[in-house]
Amino acid sequence: MGIIMGMTWKEMLRKRVMVLTLLMTLIFLLAFWFVASSLGKHGIPEGRWGMGNSELLIAKFTNGTIILTLGFFFGSFVLAFLAIFSSFSAIAGEAEQGVLQALLPRPLPRWKWYLGRWLGFIMLGLGYALLLYVAIMLITKFHAAIPMDPTAWILSFLLFASAVPMLVTVSMLGSGWFSALGNGVFMTMLYGAGWLGGMIEKLSISIGLEPEIMNSLKNMTGVISLLMPVDGMQRKMLSELFNLKELGGVVSLQTAAFGINSFANVPSGTFVMYGAGYTIVAFLLGLWIFGRKDL
Repeated sequence: MGIIMGMTWKEMLRKRVMVLTLLMTLIFLLAFWFVASSLGKHGIPEGRWGMGNSELLIAKFTNGTIILTLGFFFGSFVLAFLAIFSSFSAIAGEAEQGVLQALLPRPLPRWKWYLGRWLGFIMLGLGYALLLYVAIMLITKFHAAIPMDPTAWILSFLLFASAVPMLVTVSMLGSGWFSALGNGVFMTMLYGAGWLGGMIEKLSISIGLEPEIMNSLKNMTGVISLLMPVDGMQRKMLSELFNLKELGGVVSLQTAAFGINSFANVPSGTFVMYGAGYTIVAFLLGLWIFGRKDL
């Protein structure tokens, strides 16, 4: 499996996927730095005259929530597309090129090849997620106030990075069914549907629709969240990072980030367990399909 993992990393470098991703990440972080610099001054008078220490801290923390929400909103897109476009052709693409036909006749069990590819994509994605997470947190800390609880940092990172194994697993599952191009389209639309469902839920809460319409929208967005739980995991991540149970009455977070994120309907721990089960089932199903696939 170690050889297959190494092949996966070399392939990512050969196709310049990581080089392009890191270049675009650098551009994103530079833009994020200037956005954080501007938002970090919001509500804080120059010279800070007329503000007590507690008022200043609350103002800086409120700005920090806005900056972090914006950063992780766009950062989650970057992470998701890296996970999807690195793995969408893992099976179909190599079968079309004849790579699998050359490798698998050798004494290499299919499950070892599948697991090696999966671990290669996962480890690379998790390393990138850690880099992106730390960069967003440090930039925000420089311009505003952020939570400094190590437990909150660890829990929120795990939830943020959970998009990598979830998307890679579903992408490899789809690669066993569809062609490389078809799976890329399928995964992009599936992730887009999950994001759209989450956005509809956030906007419906912010607008304050009638109960009948709200119930219909909740049913629809609930089904979408079950099909693609990534957006719900990202909302749970922000909830854990900001520790809403303790800070909800101190800092106004419901209007944070101009409605991009609403904390009125945060997924429960049960939803996190569902997301873990969703990933495990998709992995086992993908492994089973690949084991019986006619190459």
